Amino acid sequence: MSESDPFDEIVAEETDRDPDLAVIEAGSRTLRTQGGPPQADVPSRPDDPEVDKALRDVEAELATRWGETKLEPSVSRISALMDVLGEPQRSYPSIHITGTNGKTSTARMIEALLGAFELRTGRYTSPHVQSVTERISLDGAAISAERFIETYQDIKPYVEMVDAQQEYRLSFFEVLTGMAYAAFADAPVDVAVVEVGMGGSWDATNVIDGDVAVVTPIDLDHTDRLGSTPAEIAGEKAGIVKQDATVILAQQPVDAAQVLLKKAVEVDATVAREGLEFGVTSRQVAVGGQLMTLRGLGGEYPEVYLPLHGAHQAHNAAVALAAVEAFFGVGAQRAEPLDIDTVRKAFAAVSSPGRLEVVRRSPTVVLDAAHNPAGARVTAEAIGEAFDFSRLIGVVGASGDKNVRGLLEAFEPIFAEIVVTQNSTHRAMDADALAAIAVEVFGDERVQVEPRLPDALEAAITLAEEEGEYTGGGVLVTGSVITVGEARLLLGKG
Repeated sequence: MSESDPFDEIVAEETDRDPDLAVIEAGSRTLRTQGGPPQADVPSRPDDPEVDKALRDVEAELATRWGETKLEPSVSRISALMDVLGEPQRSYPSIHITGTNGKTSTARMIEALLGAFELRTGRYTSPHVQSVTERISLDGAAISAERFIETYQDIKPYVEMVDAQQEYRLSFFEVLTGMAYAAFADAPVDVAVVEVGMGGSWDATNVIDGDVAVVTPIDLDHTDRLGSTPAEIAGEKAGIVKQDATVILAQQPVDAAQVLLKKAVEVDATVAREGLEFGVTSRQVAVGGQLMTLRGLGGEYPEVYLPLHGAHQAHNAAVALAAVEAFFGVGAQRAEPLDIDTVRKAFAAVSSPGRLEVVRRSPTVVLDAAHNPAGARVTAEAIGEAFDFSRLIGVVGASGDKNVRGLLEAFEPIFAEIVVTQNSTHRAMDADALAAIAVEVFGDERVQVEPRLPDALEAAITLAEEEGEYTGGGVLVTGSVITVGEARLLLGKG
């Protein structure tokens, strides 16, 4: 390297620090500069009053349909819609993602990698953090409100035609899925990155035949619909594995892995498993994220900076890299790895709003959408690794259909105190009911109840500030994607 190399200059500045830490920090800062700052693509309401009204009208019409918690396990309605729309989902290859946790972050990483290799991408994820338009992305950004409205109006006559023919009307999620597939065909995209809504076999997204099927870690969630054991849940999620596909498996419970591998054998799918065919070779905490060496299907990818916190995000990155390698035929048709500089640039630009996202300083306020015990455990571990809080206050608003006790037990070791609250949706658990469980987990003295989220945020920030300006108090807002989205708006993001 020359004397003017920015990496050397940053290391030289760090004369009072451990030399190894200085190199790690320099690497992360240099790679972040090369990749540009991560862009959190969470759209706000449209500025134009007419467009805003039109979007609200569409949202109101969608709200008259079955919500995402009411399901009739069948793909018959979405298949009928695809038929009358001319099978738009067949006009591009796709990468299909299921699992319990990490789906959205992994989808964003896959999207970033494909975009860096100059492919036009469509991404469909759920739920949204702040705006329903986030769910459908083109070229790495949520579609505009205008395009969302136009897409809805384009398919509305066909939706109504299918509604008239079916026993039940298309659900909210089924209509959005139809909109996404139509928007991707209209763009047109080179590849679609599609996250399931729930499960796999009967999920509305499962009218695609993904060339690559990705399964993020499976744990217990939605047990009333998917099964009471990892193996039963894996049986539902295995439904996205199609004939001759490539399956990318994150680390799984043994019984879940057995089910997934059995399905792969049945359909002649090729399998790549984290920890065997690919994985995280090393990772070190860096400023604003972590520096990783990943082993992909085509070889090693050293010094990859990821501006997201936590071991779980490093594992998501390994899964995303393997999925994109598989899409390009690395490890099958071609032996050489993907271009390392392109991979580094893509990962350095990744964002994942509402996933250990810092939205305020003094005191630091972090948002994380963990909503089940498994998600809470990895978030708690990542908080301890990435932040040096001397006193952490939790703000928790959960949905009533979740394992709330397990969620709270996972956070108990890291929260000095907890402020329980509720978000504005009908799914929210009543704050007093949540408080009753919290008292059993934390004890009465560590629990404060503030039913209104603005009051809960204010109370938590006040508690964190009691530590003093320079003593490391912080706030973690968590429990639900909806709670995190509403907090994000209240704290001035979007």
